[in-house]
Order: sequence, then structure tokens, then C-alpha cells
Amino acid sequence: MTSRFFIALCALTVSALSALSLGGRVFYLASWALALMILYSLASLLISSHLLSVSQSLDDVKAERGEKTRLSITLQNRSLFPIAPPEMILDLPEGENTLSFEPGFTRRKTAGFPIFLPHVGVAAAGIKTMYLRDIFHLFRMKKRVGQKTPQVVVLPRPFDVEKLQSAQRDDGRALPNQTTEDITAPDDVRAFRQGDPMKRIHWKLSSRKRELLVRRFELPAPPDTLVLLDCFDPIGFEGVPDGLSRLKDTLTETALAVARMQMEGGNPVRLPLYGARTGEFKADRAGSLSLLQEELAYQIFRGGEPFDKVLHVELRRMRRTGATIVITTRLDAQIVEGVKHIRRSGPSVRFYLVTFNPEAPQYEQYVAQLQRHLVEVCYVTPA
Repeated sequence: MTSRFFIALCALTVSALSALSLGGRVFYLASWALALMILYSLASLLISSHLLSVSQSLDDVKAERGEKTRLSITLQNRSLFPIAPPEMILDLPEGENTLSFEPGFTRRKTAGFPIFLPHVGVAAAGIKTMYLRDIFHLFRMKKRVGQKTPQVVVLPRPFDVEKLQSAQRDDGRALPNQTTEDITAPDDVRAFRQGDPMKRIHWKLSSRKRELLVRRFELPAPPDTLVLLDCFDPIGFEGVPDGLSRLKDTLTETALAVARMQMEGGNPVRLPLYGARTGEFKADRAGSLSLLQEELAYQIFRGGEPFDKVLHVELRRMRRTGATIVITTRLDAQIVEGVKHIRRSGPSVRFYLVTFNPEAPQYEQYVAQLQRHLVEVCYVTPA
């Protein structure tokens, strides 16, 4: 019931009392008109609540951040009694919104609404609540939609970053550790270079060729690029409008960008996820990026393993790692120690600090420590 109902009820009461007191036909006519109006409003609303059908769908259930999708809503009122256009409260990625339009009579009527996708993640995009009103706006009734609110997966979009090179060996191949060749699988020979061990010289062939030749062995597969993404609760967004969502966008898009750049260079990429949704992405072709996009979109960046523990656990992978990329919103003594241990294990390390305040004085000492250990430090400021 609305305020109009109580006004109509008061008018009905006054006119009925006047009719009974004065016996005037005008007051009887007004009373009957008000009573019929109230009864019609209630009856039309109850009937339409059972005969009104609602359906909704999205044109695209997956789209990159910053793009738009289209929500289609179809209404059909099979009741013979007209009602006011239903009021629909939409649950959208950018917040709630309210709309209404006239349902079709005996046929379906469809309307489309563009939806902007501002942030990475899985977001609802559809009718959250629906209210029906009679044509006189005397009653307002909530109606169950009966269909689950559609969801859209907003994917991160990559940007260009500089490729991270692995440590170079004497044969020009980027390999991480001392065991750069398989000594059980001879492959070819090459000319002797200053610094080659004497045991690798092929003496018989060198005597025939009258020059020093050393054995070459089969090289193992190219080393992996290990991307360590901090899936724990982001920090540093207090007081920034929409700061948490912007940090999540930047974390996922930075991880996607470095993975794409390394795979385009022929380097296999491994990206373990230690968030509330655990898993691991591993691929060596840029065509697999769509899988990584979706996996990053499902990360909620809440809970999971603290990042300093993740750095400690991942030390066991360094034997087959040629380069390590660390992406986080936090920079403290524990993080610095973890990154230093990774760097001492052999691989090249690039550290991405995602922050709204890259010039904060508390970062200076930690950045200096990382740079002293030949760690490349990069700042990424959320857009």
C-alpha cells in the first residue's frame, strides 16, 4: 500500500459518512467510485502478479574491462487488466539502477540496456528486485523474478611491458643454473672459447681438424618464467575512490601483461595462485592467454596465503626458473627478504609494486635493498 491508498481510504470514509448522514446521492456516487477504484486496483495487481512473465539475458557473458555488454529484458502481461509499468531495480557492475517500461500485452516486449564494465571480476548484471503497481498507484507489490540474476565475467586487459631476460650463459642461451646442458646427450661440437673446461675438448676431432673443438650437448627446454601474484588482501587503498577495485584491476592486468610478453618471446610461463581460489596456470603459447584471463577474473583477492609465505614456498622452483616476476601491493621487510632469497637462487627478478603513492618515504629503504641485489623495481599506479 502507498500513501495514495491512505488518501483514497480517508476520502472514502468521509464521503461514506457524509452520504449516511446527509443522504445526498453525490456522496453515495463518490463513495462507490472510490470503493470500486480500490477494488479494481487490488484485483488487477493480484491477477497481474501471476500472469506477468519476466526473462532477462546478457548478449556477452564475458568481456574485457572497459567494454560494454547489453542486458535484454522481456516482459509479457497476459492479464486483461492494465497496470502501471513495473519498477525494476537492477544490480549492475557500476552499482544499482532503477528503470521501468510498459510490458507487452498478449505478446512479449523486449528492451535492451547497455551495461558498462568498469572492474575486473565476476559481477551480477540483471534484475535484483521487481515491484508492480496498479494504474492508480494505490498498491505496490514485490514480485519474484524467478530467474537467477545473470552474471558477467569481466576479464583483465593486457598492456605492453618490457620483456624480462633470463641470465645469459656462454652459449648465448638464457638458462638459469649451472646445469645448462645435458652431459649424457652429445649434440655437436663448436670452436674452443676462453674459459671452456678442458674435459669438454674433443681431442680426436681436434687433432684431425688441427684446431681445438669442444663438445656441445643437448640443451634442456627453455627455463620457465615464474610469475608470483599477491592474491592476499590488497593494501594502500584507504581514502581513494573505488581504490580496492582499482588495485585488483591493476594486479590482474599486470600479471596478464607480463605473462603475454614472456610467452610471445617463447618462454614458458607458470603462474601459481594462492588466493581463496587456488590453482596454477602454465603455458608456453600466447594463445592460452584466454584461460589466464578467466582465472584471474575469478580471483577475489581476499584470504588465501600471506604473500611472504608464498615467496618462501616458491623457492623450491628456482632450479628450473630463468626469470621471476613479483607483483604485489605490499613492500616490507619480510617481502624484501623473500625476494632477496629468490634472487640469490639464480634467476633474474623484476618486482612490480602496485600502489597509489609510489613516492612514499617508507618504500625508499626497501627499494634500495632490492636494487643492491640487482632486482629491477617497477612501480605501477592504478588508473
